Amino acid sequence: MKKTLLLVALAVLSLVGKVRADEGMWLPMFVERLNYVDMQKMGLQLTPEELYSINNSSLKDAIVGLSTGPNPRGFFCTGEIVSQKGLLFTNHHCGYGDIQKLSTVEHDYLTDGFWAKDFSEELPVDGTSVSFLVRMEDVTEQVLAVVNDTMDWAQRNRAIREKAKELETAASEDGKYNPIISSFFEGNEYYMFVYQVYTDIRLVGTPPSSVGKFGGDTDNWMWPRHTGDFSIFRVYADADGNPAPYSPENVPLTPKHHLPISLDGIQKDDFTMIWGFPGSTERYMTSYGIDYNVDTFYPIIHEIFKLQTDIMDEFMQKDASVNIMYADDKAGLANTWKNFEGQMIMLRKNKVAETKAELENNFAEWVKANTNRVEEYGEVLNTLAENYALISELSASIYYPNFLTQTGAIAIAAEFMGYAEAAQGKDKEAIAAAEEELKAIDADAFFAETYKPLEDKMLVEMLKLYYNIFNAEANPDFYNFVDKKYKGDVVALANDILDNSIFANAESIKAFIEKPNAKKVEKDPAYIVLNSMISHMMNGLAPYRMAMQVIDENNHLFVKGLREFYAETQPEKSLYPDANSSLRMSYGSVQDYQPADAIHYDYICTANGILEKYVKGDYEFDAPQRLLDLIEARDFGQYADENGELVVCFLSTNDITGGNSGSPIMNAKGELIGLAFDGNWEAMSGDVNFEPRLQRTINVDARYVLFVIDKLAGATNLIEELTIVKSEPQTEETVEMTVEE
Repeated sequence: MKKTLLLVALAVLSLVGKVRADEGMWLPMFVERLNYVDMQKMGLQLTPEELYSINNSSLKDAIVGLSTGPNPRGFFCTGEIVSQKGLLFTNHHCGYGDIQKLSTVEHDYLTDGFWAKDFSEELPVDGTSVSFLVRMEDVTEQVLAVVNDTMDWAQRNRAIREKAKELETAASEDGKYNPIISSFFEGNEYYMFVYQVYTDIRLVGTPPSSVGKFGGDTDNWMWPRHTGDFSIFRVYADADGNPAPYSPENVPLTPKHHLPISLDGIQKDDFTMIWGFPGSTERYMTSYGIDYNVDTFYPIIHEIFKLQTDIMDEFMQKDASVNIMYADDKAGLANTWKNFEGQMIMLRKNKVAETKAELENNFAEWVKANTNRVEEYGEVLNTLAENYALISELSASIYYPNFLTQTGAIAIAAEFMGYAEAAQGKDKEAIAAAEEELKAIDADAFFAETYKPLEDKMLVEMLKLYYNIFNAEANPDFYNFVDKKYKGDVVALANDILDNSIFANAESIKAFIEKPNAKKVEKDPAYIVLNSMISHMMNGLAPYRMAMQVIDENNHLFVKGLREFYAETQPEKSLYPDANSSLRMSYGSVQDYQPADAIHYDYICTANGILEKYVKGDYEFDAPQRLLDLIEARDFGQYADENGELVVCFLSTNDITGGNSGSPIMNAKGELIGLAFDGNWEAMSGDVNFEPRLQRTINVDARYVLFVIDKLAGATNLIEELTIVKSEPQTEETVEMTVEE
């Protein structure tokens, strides 16, 4: 039965002034000590115990991490439990892979959407797991007790890993829980997170991609946004509520806590709170690391991933089956290259390296003032500068050949390296064993879920990219091979691989396995390219790895020193650790922003923008006709705001990053008001430096989610299952009575 609660609203008078953006992704176990007073001043109406408790039901019990497998080490997205029957909301792009795997040309859930009308219609998903946090605890003392000053960096890390494994095993209670010990502040603190993992997860509902992905790559990271980025799953358990593999006998999980959904909507300055599993930030990165990323690493990955997604796009738009096949891969690559593009631009535009350099100068002056500090930290910044310069020289020779070895027949050839190496020797037993191992290779699996024209073009273009980046001095074996056999025509090499390589199709691989011949492998063009790429990488891999290890060690020292620096110079400053896929809380408010001179962005966007952006038949901006009709008719039902508009998305100042996708954004009472799904373009530098003036989280409004479920999809069975709340409208009389009281 639908539960719509009418709550009497009380006017709260406060002199704290306008709420502010609050930087930080905070550990929930410290909320009472570090954050609660500030949160109360900003409007929070829950107690610390209602937020985080290990003994009683609390808000944390409604927040889940999405991952793969029964023992995940991290989470790709966040979800929230929204009913007493284990219903789970997350983003459409978080469920995208599962939706894609369940889709066929006959049942194309990506294109058409899917809505289960009862439990029997819900679709089991393969591999996705949902983790609930049972508790977290500080294990820094136990972990660091095993290290000493005589250890080098590698020995230290090895000892820490062994101790962490020991503590995790003890906390697992013979496999009942999945404990994870994570490093914080660059290895200066350690915390254990104990999770209970559920693996029977089923798809309940998803809007079509023309709603859930409206705007596509063009609108990604942009505001205003009109994307209904949500999907719905359900968590199943055995009869006693325990995790269990998929079984028709399993039942919907009864959670410890679920989030009510508010229809009150949002106003500027409203308190907001987001809980979730942010994946990775680099707020303590030095200016040298920023320069390396912007000038070297990001451009390399951007170029490769952009090339690959453009090729995918070309074929996906022509064929529905190809679109389904590559949808998830393309989405991940496209999200990454656009993210890196934004960071390249905004890290420079927002002068983040300069900001970091100023801090580093202050830190260096503080170090010089004390001989003990000079001894411990005096060379940290210089060492970081030297080693970032070194990996800048080496990175192209690592990454370009590495990605080429993951392409087409070249990648398949790598599966036969063990046989080829064994066959070069004279040990007959080793050769026989290697030949026997070949029989275990499933040749058809290499080509499953692939489209030959797309894969062929990918190989050609990746070879051309590599050939144009480097010269003969960088990889003489490869360039001599191309010059001598193909007269310098790398496309001719690509075509030779596609037409004649053993590894170009399943039939030739099967024939080879039946009758192995080491000389054929050695002369195969794909195998020759593979070896030349490995040779190119190996020339720089050892110094690259050593430099990365030195960078890790000195980042550890820098953050250790930085914490001492702040403790002495700014003792009132609370430091938060970088994101690392552990449960965090951030809080802020609903806010607009001004990205540039004479440009102002409102904090909401409405369904009117869908009509404005709509392009019939367009790959990114098409929309369902029924949605257009509902908007034209302004048939929004109870989901309209006070002005009769349907709010699609809104902005808040919460501090989030990748992994927070799908996170609940809640009001002061802990009620769901939306789902976080993106950041904004102007603050793409935010993972390295929080930008309070510019940084905004883009959230899909809970009312739009309910509108799509109810009015567009007609899935009223789901609406009836939710706890939907709405405050009683205030009148002048109500306000006067409250003031008098």
